[in-house]
Amino acid sequence: MSARSVYAGLGRIPRGVGLAFLLAAFTAAAWAEREFRVYQSFEEQADDAPLPKDWNQPAGFVIGRLMYPSAMRGFGRFGGFGGNWRQGGTSWAVDYPRGDRYQASVLRRLTTIDVRSVEQPVNLEDGDDVFDWPYLMLGLPGYWDLTDEMVLKLREYLLRGGFIFVDSFYGEGQWQGFADGMRRVFPDREIVDLRDDHAIFHTVYDLDGKHAVPHFEKYSGRAGYLSGGSVPHWRGIADDDGRLMVAIAFNNDVSDSFQWADDPRYPADGASLGLRVGVNFAVYALSH
Repeated sequence: MSARSVYAGLGRIPRGVGLAFLLAAFTAAAWAEREFRVYQSFEEQADDAPLPKDWNQPAGFVIGRLMYPSAMRGFGRFGGFGGNWRQGGTSWAVDYPRGDRYQASVLRRLTTIDVRSVEQPVNLEDGDDVFDWPYLMLGLPGYWDLTDEMVLKLREYLLRGGFIFVDSFYGEGQWQGFADGMRRVFPDREIVDLRDDHAIFHTVYDLDGKHAVPHFEKYSGRAGYLSGGSVPHWRGIADDDGRLMVAIAFNNDVSDSFQWADDPRYPADGASLGLRVGVNFAVYALSH
């Protein structure tokens, strides 16, 4: 399956609409505190992502990737190989950087948002840097193990208008690990299931929350799910005004659809759904 076949049915956001969303964004990340940098991926194939020629060109919107220390929690190798999370190669770097760069290319092609071609790894230990990156991806969140200081900063980030897209995790064990961590961030806010009529499913494309974006295991040639997580759940956490601060794709692997959209072994309907979800979530984050 080619990128052209996936894009064909998606259409394009009108120019004026894209610019309106851009104007709703935070202060442009072009003036961010930390420089662009690349770490080792959690997955060997995700490291095979060429650096775009315009990687050093600033833009108004950047896909951030939240870095975090990992905990094993009895879930086997996915705890992060016991490596140094500050250098990459652990669970936070799942689907990174390949998936993030593809997502950036999708937003560039299907919207008029001014998107940087490369992602930004964001470490909560880096002073106030996180506040310069209003859109963060969080992968394999069942294994995150934030310090108390990180918890406080992440809470402030979200309440000040930040947005996190939680993705790439399956099964009750991973859900519990994520929920325990999120309960520390927001002990008084409920994680709710998103209704099909929620705005995040209709900002650009009309979607519903009944379908899954599949996981793809390259070496087995199978697409599907992990750890018994066959039923997709689309959930979230809202602020006092009803704005989603945290959008959760549980029993889904949206970033795999970014990684593997051009691979003929990955389901075309999964790739198409994942690309639409990526556009909707980014546009929602910028417009709410």
